[in-house]
Amino acid sequence: MLNFTWWVNRKDVDGRNVFQGGFLGLDNIGVFDRSAKLPIEGSLDQSDGTSWMAMYCLNMMAIALELARHDGTYEDVASKFLEHFFYIAHAMNDRPAARGDDGIDLWDEQDGFYYDVLRFLNGDHQFLRVRSMVGLIPLLAVETIEADLLDALPQFRARLDWFLAHRPDLCANVAPVMQPGRQDRRLFAVVNAGRLRAIVARMLDECEFLSPFGIRSLSRHHLDQPYRISLNGQTHEVSYQPAESNTALFGGNSNWRGPVWFPLNYLLIESLQKFDHYYGAELAVEFPSGSGRPMSLADVATELSQPLIRLFLRGEGGRRPVFGNVTKFSEDPHFRDLIPFHEYFHGDNGAGLGASHQTGWTALVAKLIQQSGQ
Repeated sequence: MLNFTWWVNRKDVDGRNVFQGGFLGLDNIGVFDRSAKLPIEGSLDQSDGTSWMAMYCLNMMAIALELARHDGTYEDVASKFLEHFFYIAHAMNDRPAARGDDGIDLWDEQDGFYYDVLRFLNGDHQFLRVRSMVGLIPLLAVETIEADLLDALPQFRARLDWFLAHRPDLCANVAPVMQPGRQDRRLFAVVNAGRLRAIVARMLDECEFLSPFGIRSLSRHHLDQPYRISLNGQTHEVSYQPAESNTALFGGNSNWRGPVWFPLNYLLIESLQKFDHYYGAELAVEFPSGSGRPMSLADVATELSQPLIRLFLRGEGGRRPVFGNVTKFSEDPHFRDLIPFHEYFHGDNGAGLGASHQTGWTALVAKLIQQSGQ
């Protein structure tokens, strides 16, 4: 299991309590430095921070359900995490003003993508249309439950059925919880099939996220079309930078604006496998997008593993992408087989960047090799 560090701030904005949280490693992917004060009076609703919490609830639910096989008291724990998940998914996907809410969610129907939302004190809001990992992380909030497990846990099953019957409004745009999938499995996910297809189409687009070395943290679309927003006389910009950042923002270490990060790629692959566990051949997508070649999500997951593995393998001319253009590392017999596990990788050529001994997560390549049968 991967462990991530969270920060949570509570702020009172015009009499409202606003909780903002996020994954620290993604602080520098957005338009603003999230650890600093916003450049306006208002608040920021985060797609990634909210999605991490949805994922967390499903992970905890899965753990509780496994424990409930041996101790029935954990059925209530699993039910509580499931209910929290539904509330979070509802906040992201479907917030009709008719129920007294403001009607603002994080899904942009125009682009078919999740974005952060900037809220102003006068009630206005604005999508921050940066196509980044922020919009892919909702895919990670997914879990399946086997039919035999549901049958073995009647209290959890009864709570689930009651919640779905009495609060259908919270489940309107999430995955089809009531509909059994392959082998009667149930699916719990932030995204439904339509939104899953839309997000994956962007993720597998070679002009956007899909690089020869994995999924980029920022779409290459922003190379020619940087995202800009002007607030209080200042212009804030996000552009595609496949290696280190060229801005002094966040201490000059804005390294989520194009590089390939192993832990996020690994989690995306794992999520596609979970979706396939439910949908199977019923849901196919093009790989790569626009190729006309349909593929199951399980096969897409396998295909996405290969470029991550190839980072460390000898390719054309016997060079390993991880060594970049350093000839000595590629050719010297004393170095060419000493493979470092870098922190992140160049979004266009695969060269290793950042810390050179990041075995804490880049060693996940061993799992990818194992499950690919190599």
